[in-house]
Amino acid sequence: MARSGAGLTRYLLLLAQEHLEFRLPEIKSLISLNGGQFNSLLESNLNSPFWILNLRSEETARGLMKRTVCAKSIFELWGRGKSVEELHSSLKMYPVEKMEPYLQSKFTYKIKIHAFNKTLTQQEKIERIDSLEFLPFQGKVNLKKPDHVFWLVEDYGTDPNNIPKQPLHLYFGRWIANGQRDLIESYSVKRRHFIGNTSMDACLAFIMANHGRVKTNDIVFDPFVGTGGLLIAAAHFGAYVCGTDIDYSTVHGLGKASRKNQKWRGPDENIRANLRQYALENYYLDVLVSDASKPIWRKGMQFDAIVTDPPYGIREATRRTGSQRETTKVTERGTESHISISSNYHLSDILFDLLKFAAEYLVIGGRLVYWLPVYKPEYTEEIIPRHPCLKLISNCEQTLSSHTSRHLITMEKVKEFEDEDRSSNILESQYLPYKSHNSFREKYFSGVTKRKEEKDNQK
Repeated sequence: MARSGAGLTRYLLLLAQEHLEFRLPEIKSLISLNGGQFNSLLESNLNSPFWILNLRSEETARGLMKRTVCAKSIFELWGRGKSVEELHSSLKMYPVEKMEPYLQSKFTYKIKIHAFNKTLTQQEKIERIDSLEFLPFQGKVNLKKPDHVFWLVEDYGTDPNNIPKQPLHLYFGRWIANGQRDLIESYSVKRRHFIGNTSMDACLAFIMANHGRVKTNDIVFDPFVGTGGLLIAAAHFGAYVCGTDIDYSTVHGLGKASRKNQKWRGPDENIRANLRQYALENYYLDVLVSDASKPIWRKGMQFDAIVTDPPYGIREATRRTGSQRETTKVTERGTESHISISSNYHLSDILFDLLKFAAEYLVIGGRLVYWLPVYKPEYTEEIIPRHPCLKLISNCEQTLSSHTSRHLITMEKVKEFEDEDRSSNILESQYLPYKSHNSFREKYFSGVTKRKEEKDNQK
């Protein structure tokens, strides 16, 4: 049965087998963005490419697919089973009155066979289509431009080295919509006008915008903007974008190029030109040269989302304005009238400043999405920085090496910022792993040095 009670309809979601940890937070965020509530029957583990969702309407399903880059397609589920017999029995129990609107003689149709983790011959596909002759189709088949497309999906598991003879699960449903996987290629960094050493992968940039529930007419801010890859993803979804960065050359597109066989950046290599490349220049507010440790915004200024990738000392230095001799006391920050040199910016201070800024300048319900570098031997969930105004929504890991990773952290503002929150600090257990200026960098390269020494000893 496709109906699941309480006015919900059952849908089958086909997901891409990429960035597995990021999929659930993205789907949850997008369903809530479309006014729905996540309701699922995950009978298998979260790594499965097939999820069954209970949604209130087809409109919610279409809204989800207009945004997601983690899912490929969604179907109104008419039947399912662990064998052909179970599937057919399930289809026969599906109410005929719910089938009829799509099976009338005035509509053409097509049945598509999709096997995950197994290749079927054309003859096997035809046999499967013929087995569905009991369905009351009245229209004609049209393979090129059908009015309705139906999918028979067979799941053979996720292990390519252990493919079962019979499918583990079978599904049949009406195709509703495809996701936005095409954006990954069309916004590829390889063909982008202006890039740098840390330009964000297009797929991850769109995932971050979706985790942040970025929507039309939002104002989205990136305090470590770099070459603006995260602004592009937000602008694609209709948000007005702005950012800051301490690096004058990056903001103005000056200096050495990051591309191979190109020594210097061209005269029109900048963030604004990137948005112009994708016809998104109308969503560009501005990008300023500014120090993230000293906010430049007036009181009352609020952003709908803050989406950023703070520097952690691997490809880009962690810097802030100030003398190398100045003390690190928070009370002494911001007393200089003008400083043209930079000093070390400890990761612990970057995180403290970022969370405090988000707590003060986000709207209620607005989200902070950022990357947190992690040294795996020291990682526990307790080291994730917290703030009383921000609620942790999701925590997704991307492995960088055998001993390091980075976590995509999504937080939502749930409380108005008050004076006592200004002095709220990161707990010592969260502060210590990032206290040294080059703490993560040293740990990151410690593994590289260790592997090199082991290799030399083997010679």
